[in-house]
Amino acid sequence: MAAPAVTLTLGSLGVPTQAHKAFTLQPTSRFLRPSFPSRFIGPNASPLAPSKSYTTPTRGASFKTAVASIESDQLSSSDPANMQQEQGSGKYYFVVANAKFMLDEEEHFKELLFERLRYYGERSKEQDFWLVIEPKFLDKFPNITKRLRRPAVALVSTNGPWITFMKLRLDRVLSESYEAVSLEEALASNPTDIEFEKPENWVAPYPKYEFGWWEPFLPPGSVKPKV
Repeated sequence: MAAPAVTLTLGSLGVPTQAHKAFTLQPTSRFLRPSFPSRFIGPNASPLAPSKSYTTPTRGASFKTAVASIESDQLSSSDPANMQQEQGSGKYYFVVANAKFMLDEEEHFKELLFERLRYYGERSKEQDFWLVIEPKFLDKFPNITKRLRRPAVALVSTNGPWITFMKLRLDRVLSESYEAVSLEEALASNPTDIEFEKPENWVAPYPKYEFGWWEPFLPPGSVKPKV
């Protein structure tokens, strides 16, 4: 004996709405199968079959997204903006601080420079960054010089993004850019003496930086500063 159809009544006050009346459960021998109104699935569609307007995603379909990341060693001098540096003319970027901080106090500065120098050597890249002690170009930046203890040391490069990275890494430095017609003009410096007091009690687990570690990064042909 077939069981009567069951009608869902969800309307307020027990009165089924038109939409409620349209949705009924048809009895079967094992379970109640929902019956959907034809305006939802079409007159000839099966209640359990997907609509033709619905496309089942293909298994294994992949979606590609573009993700860009920049590591400090990927900020090379091959950027188009740096190609104009072939003759030494163009734009230069720098960070600057007092010599004591840059050469004697900042614990990671030496490692950062030697790591980049090693990276360039492995890839046969031409060096595009230098350390300039008491650079002459600072005369163009009175707002910077008035905030600097002297002598000052600048890290100069033709690679703007890398200098931005170094500014964020070193933190307590000032940054700017300038233009020069030659590499010699860009890296010109004033002769100066630098001297750092040796700490009486060195407690760090690593040895103190040796004096002169920065000489491989001085401009070509520059005179070594006096001790």
